[in-house]
Amino acid sequence: MKWTEQQIPRQDGRVAVVTGANTGLGFETARRLAERGASVVLAVRDAEKGKQAAARISGDVSVQELDLTSLASVRAAAADLRAAHPKIDLLINNAGVMYTPKQTTQDGFELQFGTNHLGHFALTGLLLDLMLPVPGSRVVTVSSTGHRIRADIHFDDLQWERSYDRAAAYGQSKLANLMFTYELQRRLAPHGTTIATAAHPGIANTELARNSPAVARGLITLLAPLLTQPAADGALPTLRAATDPAVLGGQYYGPDGVAEGRGRPKLVTSSPASYDMAVQQRLWDVSEDLTGVRFPVCQAVSAA
Repeated sequence: MKWTEQQIPRQDGRVAVVTGANTGLGFETARRLAERGASVVLAVRDAEKGKQAAARISGDVSVQELDLTSLASVRAAAADLRAAHPKIDLLINNAGVMYTPKQTTQDGFELQFGTNHLGHFALTGLLLDLMLPVPGSRVVTVSSTGHRIRADIHFDDLQWERSYDRAAAYGQSKLANLMFTYELQRRLAPHGTTIATAAHPGIANTELARNSPAVARGLITLLAPLLTQPAADGALPTLRAATDPAVLGGQYYGPDGVAEGRGRPKLVTSSPASYDMAVQQRLWDVSEDLTGVRFPVCQAVSAA
């Protein structure tokens, strides 16, 4: 049986925080969760755009300003969320940037790594203690098939200061999303309540590719009917990872079509590199040092 949005269980009484929820995959994820009864927080960089998105969603929806390119903003947003909500059931790390020209975050991190990985790493760590006591709570991080493309964790030059390759930098950030999920799950396992999962949308027709080279954008536009799927369908793997009662911690969901480009969500595997425990743990330690955020969970099992 192919999984559909009709299989999303009722979410009454649950609080869901969705980053990047004013458009695309995040909006579709938030919309469906709200329709199923969740209290949904749209965590977005532009509060006005967030309010416009909230007005298009039926249900209990609020807006939280969050700029993942600024650790100060991440800390402020986490403080606001802690003040507003005694618990969080779902944290969906959805926001991201792709193939951007060489830029840095406000804290000096390469933009894609800083936004896609470090910003979400910090946000998760600052909110996790609101989730640990909540049975069935989940951290869902959105990765990409791009984690397979020329992707590695370049510990010798994480911020791409020596040279910059936008595709490889994106691949690093999306590989980091998966490694973070797997390492987080090992640390959560002894607690027995919260789990960490991951998902990818396939090739979804969203604004994310707006920074791609002109030739690539042209091909996407030309081949979109054959290769891509609407954002509403691209959000389904995230929604399954977030709500399906059968999902287990550390699992990764994506479309079931050719090359996982489109289709209904199913359990998938990530690249061999993503399962390297030693690199996962090293990335975790580096991420804690760069963000200054320590997680309220035990150390993971040694990779030795």
